[in-house]
Amino acid sequence: MSESSSIDTQQKSNPNSEKVKSKFSQRFRGYFPVVIDVETAGFNSQTDALLELAASVLHLDEDTGDFSIDETIQFNIEPFEGANLEPKALEFTGIDPTNPLRGAVDEDEALKDLFKLVRKKMKVAGCQRAIIVAHNAAFDLGFLNAATERCKIKRSPFHSFVSFDTTTLAGLALGQTVLAKACIAAKIDFNNSEAHSALYDTEKTAELFCHIVNKWRALGGWPIAVEETEV
Repeated sequence: MSESSSIDTQQKSNPNSEKVKSKFSQRFRGYFPVVIDVETAGFNSQTDALLELAASVLHLDEDTGDFSIDETIQFNIEPFEGANLEPKALEFTGIDPTNPLRGAVDEDEALKDLFKLVRKKMKVAGCQRAIIVAHNAAFDLGFLNAATERCKIKRSPFHSFVSFDTTTLAGLALGQTVLAKACIAAKIDFNNSEAHSALYDTEKTAELFCHIVNKWRALGGWPIAVEETEV
C-alpha cells in the first residue's frame, strides 16, 4: 500500500474521522504543506554537503480561507563527514562553510528540531502527513531525504516522494518558472541581492505558494462545487 493511500484507509477505518475535520486538513486531503529551501555545496544529495536549511509552516485563516506564513525557522549546517564541497557551488551561494560565525549545527540537530516543529503544527492543523513545498522540489526533497537517511532518523513527518513544486504551479498560474520572475508577476517584492539564502528563498517561495493557492480559491477553484443530483 502506498503512503498516500494509507491516509485514505486511516480515515475510512476511523468512525470519528469525519466529525472534526479542520478546513486546513480538508484543503490538501490531510497533507500539511511545509515550504522548504536548501543551500548546498553541489547537486548530488548523496555526496555534496547540505549547508543551509529553512522551512516555513503555514496558517489558514478559517474565516477568509487564505493561507499565510505562520512561522519560519532556519539552520546553518555543518557539512557531514566526508562531504564534497564544490568550489563553484560555494561561489554561487557565497557560503563559507569554515566561517565560525555561521553558528552551524549538525544535520541531526537541525532535522530533529525541524521535525518537532512540523509535527506540532501538523497536529494543530488536524493533518496526518507533511508534504514538502519547494521551487524545483525534487532537488530540495532529495537533500532532505538524504540527510534524514544519513542521520538514521526512521520516522520523518514528510512524505518520501510526493511534493508540491512551485515551479510548476507558477508556470501554470503566472507564466513564469524562475522564482524571482514569478514573484514579480505576483507583485511580491523580490530582492536579487538577498536571493540564494535559504531563509530568504523559503519565505519568498512560501509567499508565492500562498498567493497561487489563495488566488485559485478567490477565482472559485476551491472548494469544488458539488452538483446536486436530481431525484
